[in-house]
Amino acid sequence: MIQWQDLHHSQLSVIQLYALLQLRCAVFIVEQNCPYQDIDGEDLRGSNRHILGWREGELVACARLLEEPDGVVAIGRVIVSPQARGEKLGYQLMEQALAACKRHWPGVGQRLGAQAHLEAFYASFGFQPVTDIYDEDGIPHIGMARS
Repeated sequence: MIQWQDLHHSQLSVIQLYALLQLRCAVFIVEQNCPYQDIDGEDLRGSNRHILGWREGELVACARLLEEPDGVVAIGRVIVSPQARGEKLGYQLMEQALAACKRHWPGVGQRLGAQAHLEAFYASFGFQPVTDIYDEDGIPHIGMARS
């Protein structure tokens, strides 16, 4: 059973912050062999939030919700740990993220930069492509949005 948390960045404990940064580094930088600056100054800004999914004390899923200056919420850093893949946690994580958007930013649209191979996954939540496929850190991405 997954224990879900929807936390404003000021509510993150040091242990929670460490776990989410560790998971993001393990997957986005090491596993995907993509050196980039993950700690980008956005995690602790404004009304930004983090969705965390825990199982038996281990962080197995997380996402970051960023309130953008134009009023749209950007959903990013969507991740399921390698040990928990194949369990449909990505769907649960996106349901949690979208519910948090509705709760904290009612009536506001969302956007994301999806890895291109996940376009159909995000489309299942109502996201539509808004850009052509582009390269981000050597990985094909596509901009998607929903209102």
